[in-house]
Amino acid sequence: MSHLPSLSLLESRPARIEWARQRFFEEGQVPTGVVSEAVFESWARCLRRHGNPHERAAFEPVTASRTQLALLKNRPLRQAWMDEVPRLESALSSTSCAWMLTDATGVLIGSTCVGRSHEALMPVATRLGVNLSEDAVGTTAPGVAARTGKPLCVQGGEHFFDSVKEMHCAAAPIRDIRGQIAGVLDLSSERIPFSFDAAAVAGVFAGAIENRLLVAQSTEHLVIRFQITAELLDTAMVGLIGIDAEGRIAWENAAARSLLGGSTLAVHHEDRTPDRRLGLSWPQLASLPASGAAPLSLPNGLLVWARAEMRMPDGLRGLVPAWSPPVVDTAEVGVSTTQGTTSMPLLRESDLALIQRTLHACKGNVSGAAKQLGVSRGLIYRRLRAAGPCAEARSA
Repeated sequence: MSHLPSLSLLESRPARIEWARQRFFEEGQVPTGVVSEAVFESWARCLRRHGNPHERAAFEPVTASRTQLALLKNRPLRQAWMDEVPRLESALSSTSCAWMLTDATGVLIGSTCVGRSHEALMPVATRLGVNLSEDAVGTTAPGVAARTGKPLCVQGGEHFFDSVKEMHCAAAPIRDIRGQIAGVLDLSSERIPFSFDAAAVAGVFAGAIENRLLVAQSTEHLVIRFQITAELLDTAMVGLIGIDAEGRIAWENAAARSLLGGSTLAVHHEDRTPDRRLGLSWPQLASLPASGAAPLSLPNGLLVWARAEMRMPDGLRGLVPAWSPPVVDTAEVGVSTTQGTTSMPLLRESDLALIQRTLHACKGNVSGAAKQLGVSRGLIYRRLRAAGPCAEARSA
């Protein structure tokens, strides 16, 4: 057994990590207080799977068919990533970092690598299709983030394999409309340690990509943007909520949960209504402006600024802020064949106020309102969108 120096005598961070590696891999002692619990747990998993940390990690691509499948399956995620790449380049081009995107399984589906003279591993590890999962290359930030769903920074000797100890990486997960991990954004630097909080930067850009993905995946959703100041509505810090055609909150991003309170979306049906979470009904939220912002007082007392966007399968987006006179869409109005009923009249016999009242009676359930009115959901969406912010005033 080697005689290791006392931890108190080791001043540099790399020396302390090396001490922890020897203590764990050679003596089986838990490196308490030196590496994070996430890194230690990854070391333990990798030791069981890979055995020897002195072996060389193989940064190999998966099969060509699996790579193509990953690219096709994650097209919305890749588009969200590509839309954010210019901002990544602007922020990080003068650093030693490369930035990359993996899918939920750790397969690389997007990357940038300058190919600097001091880099040996980076050009190999950033090829499309390379498997960066923990099972493939041991402890790395993207691999552990994909496995745990939590952001992580892994620097130098914190990597499991000795051959990867020159790397420094920080990663953050990206979630989809179902709340599942869709992918991971990673920032990596070879031989040069981060000189800034890379985990925080990765988190900001991962959040921006996630926001783009959530909006892109929303079909027949009313998307609400809100924050404590209007200037934040077009930033990665915006709170986002998607309300489906049933009048229920389908998804929330992390910023929205922070503003509304609670760590996860409430599972009880009554708590998933916009009235409970935002203090307004579906019709009232649909009347928020599409540009600019309007004040919104939340049930928890917080005053925020908000705007709304209608997302539809036909590609029509946004709420038109100017009100126009009602136009009856006779092509989409159903004709009732039931005689002598006293149910709600058809839309062709009414106007926007009837839509508002019906939606209110149906507690924001667009499908239910459309069924009662004998029209399609698309027509209701278009009428509300055309009415813009004046819709609520008109219905009052």
